[in-house]
Amino acid sequence: MLKQRTLKSLTHAVGVGLHSGQRVEITLRPAAPDTGIVFRRIDLPQVVEIAVSAEAVTDTRMASTLSKGNAKVLTVEHLMSACCGLGVDNLYVDITAEEIPILDGSAASFVFLLQSAGIELQNAPRRFIRLLKPVEVREGSGANEKWARLEPYHGYKLSFEIDFNHPAVDATGQRVEFDLSTGSYSRDIARARTFGFTKDVEMMRANGLALGGGLDNAIVMDDYKVLNADGLRYDDEFVKHKILDAMGDLYVVGKPLLASYSAFRSGHAMNNKLLRELLAHPECWEVVTFEDARQAPAGFAVPARAW
Repeated sequence: MLKQRTLKSLTHAVGVGLHSGQRVEITLRPAAPDTGIVFRRIDLPQVVEIAVSAEAVTDTRMASTLSKGNAKVLTVEHLMSACCGLGVDNLYVDITAEEIPILDGSAASFVFLLQSAGIELQNAPRRFIRLLKPVEVREGSGANEKWARLEPYHGYKLSFEIDFNHPAVDATGQRVEFDLSTGSYSRDIARARTFGFTKDVEMMRANGLALGGGLDNAIVMDDYKVLNADGLRYDDEFVKHKILDAMGDLYVVGKPLLASYSAFRSGHAMNNKLLRELLAHPECWEVVTFEDARQAPAGFAVPARAW
């Protein structure tokens, strides 16, 4: 049986929120089978638990935000991406403010936290959402066109193409494909950082965003070049971060996908729209388990390797 996974022990980190600039403590704790990933606002007078789901996403401006009543958890996508990449099904995430810490702007720190706690198999079958028919969402046309699509695939593969019309971005890879069965999430995707442009910073900060952002937790560009002294971590870091985000955005559906995801100029809003479109068409998918782990796609049976 291909089993569900949680952590062996708890792990802890302290950082600041990318958009709020607030100091936040985060504790990742093991959870029982079929719990899913649950964020807990332990700073509120009464603890509020917010389980991940496509419907719980209430804001997709610059990040993915989950809500329950008046309680929110901002910028969940990098941690969710690490959970997806390492195959973690059940987890409690205790936080002391409303935003997950940005740490170094990628998912690498969350990968380190999860792997340092250890990943444990649980005596319950891992449930997957398997695509039976394609699902697609589109917006705009011409220069404003963007789309995202899920198609049947025995595994989990993502391809993404960006188009920013910026010299620093255009000089890097514009398209990347990552297959969880053959690639290493930790090595190939997790270290790709979020990025932004100096021309957008003033507008974002006027709207209460990017208050905690800087060169230590994001790639920052002026009109011509990357300003970070150490340059890029990958030749195609920008588009790889889009893959990282997409893995996190899609994992809020609550189960790993068996599907091929492809997108052009998509983002948090489009990714959530795609999930909602998927859930609105139950004839396009089914929930499956693997009693014989050898029948599962390559890469799913063994917990992800370290670096």
